Amino acid sequence: MIVVHHLQDSRSQRILWLLEELGTPYQVKTYQRTSVGLAPKALLEVTPLGKSPVITDGDVTLAESTAIVDYLISKYAADGKLQAPSSGPEYLNNLYFMHFAEGSLMPLIVERLHLKTFPRFMPQDVRPTATKLFGVVLKQRVEPEIRKYAALVEAHLETVDWFAGGPGPTAADFAMSFPLECLALLKMAGPKSVGWVAKIQARPAYLRALDKGEGRYAYKL
Repeated sequence: MIVVHHLQDSRSQRILWLLEELGTPYQVKTYQRTSVGLAPKALLEVTPLGKSPVITDGDVTLAESTAIVDYLISKYAADGKLQAPSSGPEYLNNLYFMHFAEGSLMPLIVERLHLKTFPRFMPQDVRPTATKLFGVVLKQRVEPEIRKYAALVEAHLETVDWFAGGPGPTAADFAMSFPLECLALLKMAGPKSVGWVAKIQARPAYLRALDKGEGRYAYKL
């Protein structure tokens, strides 16, 4: 039985969605964030990264969202469900956006979060200066880059319904779901992107996954 080590309001929600789309039986072990929003130390007992998502599947323990997505689709997708073609434009789109999600877009979103939140944990006497300096970095470097990448995604969604370009979701869509949910929450996503988020969040499998994740999810529109 697959066990998903699930942290509330995290990338692990998309793993629950994927498993519901696959129809593969699984169990959820839920972890609560610390008072400052970090993953609890208990996750260090599952993976040296100490972060979620992590799955255990028999003798396999696997971390990293896109690796988990690739593994689950490769092992459990029946009759080609959720799988992109092995060549051609759909293959390339699927490969590109699966890695773009975690390699390009999410690091910027996390950097923005850190720059926004770090000053509050600093000593009171340096907090105003840190807030001002971090704000400059946000406005001059991080947020322009996020908007550039958001525009790339928006342009792609002008031409396709799903990220690989086929008739249904593939690994790229599960990978892109969390960063686009973040951008929608931050009001930094374009209308096509927001519409795409609304579409996936209305899917029956997504709604079942919300229930499995205890029904609370900060990124639900």
